[in-house]
Amino acid sequence: MNLFFKVNMRGMRLVSALIVVIIVLLNSEKGESRKSKIGNSNWFEYNAINCREHSASLSDYGGVGDGKTSNTKAFEYAMRNLSEYASKGGAQLYVPAGKWLTGSFSLISHFTLYLHKDAVLLASQDMNEWPVIKPLPSYGRGRDAAAGRYTSLIFGTNLTDVIITGDNGTIDGQGAFWWQQFHKKKLKYTRPYLIELLFSENIQISDLTLLNSPSWHVHPTYSSNIIIKGITINAPVTSPNTDGINPDSCTNTRIEDCYIVSGDDCVAVKSGWDEYGIKFESGVRIKTAVGRGGYVKDIYVKRMYLHTMKWAFWMTGNYGSHADSHYDPNALPEIKGINYRDVVAENVNMAARLEGISKDPFTGICMANVTIGMAAKHKKQIWTCTDIEGVTSGVTPQPCDLLPDQGSKKITACDFPPENIPIDMVELKKCSYTLKHA
Repeated sequence: MNLFFKVNMRGMRLVSALIVVIIVLLNSEKGESRKSKIGNSNWFEYNAINCREHSASLSDYGGVGDGKTSNTKAFEYAMRNLSEYASKGGAQLYVPAGKWLTGSFSLISHFTLYLHKDAVLLASQDMNEWPVIKPLPSYGRGRDAAAGRYTSLIFGTNLTDVIITGDNGTIDGQGAFWWQQFHKKKLKYTRPYLIELLFSENIQISDLTLLNSPSWHVHPTYSSNIIIKGITINAPVTSPNTDGINPDSCTNTRIEDCYIVSGDDCVAVKSGWDEYGIKFESGVRIKTAVGRGGYVKDIYVKRMYLHTMKWAFWMTGNYGSHADSHYDPNALPEIKGINYRDVVAENVNMAARLEGISKDPFTGICMANVTIGMAAKHKKQIWTCTDIEGVTSGVTPQPCDLLPDQGSKKITACDFPPENIPIDMVELKKCSYTLKHA
């Protein structure tokens, strides 16, 4: 399985404890404005993979945006009602300005969830509003606890043509409650994510602000044809496991124009856990270890701007976490064809920590046109390289001996695919709507 990233650079600042594949994914082209048309506050537009024939407001289904009233039932009622339009041009649910408290709810196919710029979805802190489901089949158990896991706030499975977007509306996971329970070891089940879609295709998640997820913020899983664009993610750097965007066993995925500050990985490519991941589906990952099997290959990352990092580049073959003791020690992962180009990093403690696996090296690593500015109190050893093979071109500071410099004239040494990779062939449509009422 190959996962393609198209990454464009625009100046941003990012802080993260761990770096996996992509840190900042930025596009110099701003998306077209979805602000209200002058003289008509009930009119709005946005770009999407598909427009909808039918539109309704959460208020139509009894929603109350006072920040106190639970809207879980209102969302569930809306999904049941709007599902009848799936074969009739699809449906859109508009979330007006206000604070909308809700527990977990599931989306439907051929559907758009749109948040007004002053709309805030507040995740409920009533654990009764978070149903418990089985662990993911590629993980075998929950990550926080061996039993099941709480359903993600915005959830869906076996869907097609799903859009979660807005005019930079906000989804606030109110994660402090969950983080405290996690630190006190009081959780019986694994914490929920903010957005999670399983076994789905043709997904767009765009133009939103995501705050303080109980755990990971965006988790598309076993899915394909995914666009994640214009997302701002913010969680305290001390918050546990609040990864930004984690595509898990996914294909044909594009992440761009995102700003991420989190307490863990900013973007992590995953494919399950040990023998469970191998049994369910080979996939793409960056953090790996003996016993995990599978492969990571054909990763393309370009035009990144990084600021204040532990490592500009980090790959590890000794990530020690295992689901249980039944993993196969002979299941060695294949890490091949990891390409970085046109990268600028500032205030970095260590240029790279690249650790392959003995007798199973990471191969085909390529870095070109990379400039890393070291922090005033950086590590004495700037590069750490073991059990890897690759090349560099135009990289400063000077890389380790296992990544020999090909010279600045070979700045295009990294073999990137053509610009128009499959996900780039998707053309967004301009969708416009007039609300029946404000």
